[in-house]
Order: sequence, then C-alpha cells, then structure tokens
Amino acid sequence: MPLELVETGQEQATEQEYLWTLNFGPQHPATHTTLRLILTLDGERVVKAVPDIGFLHSGFEKLGEDLTFNQYVTVVDRMNYISPIANEIAWFHVVEKLLGIELTPRCKYLRTIFGELMRLHDHLLNVGTSALDLGAFTPFLYAFYQRELIYDLCEYASGQRFHGSYLRVGGLLYDVDDAWIRKLREFLNGFPKAHGDIARLLSRNRIFIERMRGIGVLSKEDAINFSCSGPVARASGVVRDLRKDEPYLAYGELRDAFQVVCSDAGDCYARYLVRMEEMLESIKIIRAAVENLPGGPVNVGVEGKAVLPDKNATYRSIEALIQHFELIMTNRGYPAPVEEVYGAIESPNGELGFYLVSDGTDRPYRCRTRPPSLIHFAVFPHLVVGHQLSDVVAILGSLNIIAAELDR
Repeated sequence: MPLELVETGQEQATEQEYLWTLNFGPQHPATHTTLRLILTLDGERVVKAVPDIGFLHSGFEKLGEDLTFNQYVTVVDRMNYISPIANEIAWFHVVEKLLGIELTPRCKYLRTIFGELMRLHDHLLNVGTSALDLGAFTPFLYAFYQRELIYDLCEYASGQRFHGSYLRVGGLLYDVDDAWIRKLREFLNGFPKAHGDIARLLSRNRIFIERMRGIGVLSKEDAINFSCSGPVARASGVVRDLRKDEPYLAYGELRDAFQVVCSDAGDCYARYLVRMEEMLESIKIIRAAVENLPGGPVNVGVEGKAVLPDKNATYRSIEALIQHFELIMTNRGYPAPVEEVYGAIESPNGELGFYLVSDGTDRPYRCRTRPPSLIHFAVFPHLVVGHQLSDVVAILGSLNIIAAELDR
C-alpha cells in the first residue's frame, strides 16, 4: 500500500502499512492442482486469505443430465480422481436407493473392499505429499509404491488402472477371481511394514512435528459449524463416521472389525495422525471382508429391469437379450420413480453425497454433488490467518483439497 500521511497537530508523521498481496497458485507445486489463494501478508504473516475457485471447472454436474445412470460412472470417476471408485460407490448408492435395488451379499462385500482400498489410496497420497511439501522426500516414495500396488489390484479387477469405471447399477462390471484375492492378501500382508516405515520417518521427526503441531487448529465447535466431515472433523473431536452411524454396504456386518479414529488437538499434526491410524483400521476392515466374502453372483438378476444383464446371458437367453436392447437403445431406457433422493458415504475425505432428482427416465433431471473438498476449502481462510507464509502449505496439505471435486 502507498505511504499515508497522518497529521498530528503541527507535525506530520509518516505511517507505512506493510501489507502485500500474494497470489499463491493456481500454478504452484504445493497446491498440486489448480488452486488459487489470494493472500494478504504483513511481512511473513498471513492477514487474510481469499480462495478463488473455478480453474478446473468441467461441468460434471451438468453432464449428468445427459448421461444414463451407468454412463455417468465415467464422470464421477474424475471428481476425486485420487480415490475414483469411492466416487462410484457414492453415485450408485444413491441411484440404487432411488430404484429400490437391493445388492447381492457378494457385491456389498466387494464394494466395501474397494471403498477401503480407495481410503488407503487417498490417505497415502495425502501423507506422502504433505511430507514432500515440507521437505521430506523419502516417505513420499514409500507411500507411492503402496499406491502402485493398489493400482495393480484395480487394473486386475476392472481392466483400467486409474479410472476403473468398475461399478454398475445393481452390481459390478466383473467379478473377482481367486488370483485377485491372492494379490489382495499379499498387499495386506506387506502394507503394515510400509506403514511402519512411513511412521518412523515422520511421526517422531522433530522438523515435521514442529511444522505441523499447533498449526491450523480447528476447534470442535468450528468443525461442526463449518459442516466439516471425515478426518478433518474427527481430528477436531467430532465423533462421526457414516460407516458406523449410517451403515451401508457391508459395514453394518463389519462394524465390530474397526474403530472410529479421533483426536481432540485439531491441528495439522492431528489430521496426519488420524489418517495414519485410519489406514490401519482400513486394513482390518478389508481382512474381515475377505475372510467373510460370500459366494454367489455380484449382480442382481434380470428381474431388476435397470440392470444390464451378463454378456453370456445376453447370448443365451431371450429375456436377457430383450433387456439388453431396452437398456442400450437411446430411445428406450427404463422407467425410474419420479422422486428426489439424497445418499452419502464416508469417502476418504469425508461425507460425499449426491442429491438426485428423477423425472421418470433413465437419466437424472438434476444431480448435485456434496463434495467434502468444497466444505473444507471454505474453512481454509479461517485456519490460516495469523500463521506464517510457510505454514500455508502445511494447512492446505492437511485439508487434502482435490480441485476437480471442488470445482466440478
């Protein structure tokens, strides 16, 4: 700001305001994606922060009005692209709620396994990049190697490595075989060692702790008032987890296999610790689900008129062939109830929900996303004021903002 002349009686005093405006992003390695922050600084201290969103707007919600329930899976994959199958679980959770479809037991367990693999996938990236932003390179490599093993599992099951597009209305694209189960067990047996290596490098690292502890403190009251969820809320003492409070898929049957991880510190270090402990709880859930994995089909039968029949059944059964024709032809489709529904799951970042308005066709009239990243990014200006410029990357990393989910 320019110099200001202040008259005091007969004297003139010169007062200088050391306030600077700094654009943090949208092109900055520590934002990871196209996030922009307009920071007002007094020296190195942040006086004000204004988030500027929209640089990665892709029209995801508008695309939902022109695609069928199954076709939209390729779009939701790309919202939180760090844990794409978790987005699919949320989307088909609300679609099946609308259509009144009850999944098969095997499908519920397999979706639960993939949901927890995505939680591991997301938390590993967050922990690795949070450490990388603060100068710790080795934990990043350990975390990314484990993520590659999860990618292998996704590729083996769905045929696609990054965006699986694995779920369908009423089931899954493919069932898994014994070889996939063996690969999953190998991953589960090797993960605790890698987790321990990351913990030894970071959890007692003096530099890492001093950069994280006491930084970006979010109180329990503020976490509730800002509608925070997931690890961000639980690190502030909010004991809420949809897997326990509103069970879906197989979580109701597996609720004794895991605990809800919470802290009351509310700072960046607490959010890191909550994510680290949640990964161990996810391993427990996956182990329990694998050991109790039911047999049978992964898709509901042809009596579910909204479900695409199996390819073999299409070739061998006239009923399945007719149903395939009805679902695939653009001028046909299937009727859906004229209703408005909301459904949500406990995604790696928090409560991920979809509000779906149906006009009776196989395409949504309106689909609105409740993304946790949007809520948590709105909290960022509240957390960063009063901190140093170097603390911005620590706070931003602890919130785990995904720009594609933020902008939609």
